[in-house]
Amino acid sequence: MSAFFGTAFGAWLVGFAFTQAIEVPLYLRVTDGRWSTSLLASTFTHPVVWFVFPALCPLAWGYWGMVAAAEAFAVLGETAWLRVNGVGASLKWAFIVNAASAVGGLLLRAAFGAP
Repeated sequence: MSAFFGTAFGAWLVGFAFTQAIEVPLYLRVTDGRWSTSLLASTFTHPVVWFVFPALCPLAWGYWGMVAAAEAFAVLGETAWLRVNGVGASLKWAFIVNAASAVGGLLLRAAFGAP
């Protein structure tokens, strides 16, 4: 089983579960407990952030430039999703929720080298 988590998909799955563990409870508070809205917000953006941005961002941007672009995409994508689903102050909440999971993910990466 540990070989699975060494694959790109396995690493993504761990990162995605971590993201959901942080973001879903926060989104549930601002979506009045709507599970589908809360679960799907990062379900749409996370694979793009994880797989597309590292592959497409120019090397000149460096790691932090890629992270900034990916997080901006996540915030804007989740803002649109929240707005379509009638959540007020969508940009503010998408920013707060993504900042929480980004900081958590970066701390986890610094401490353990993953996700």
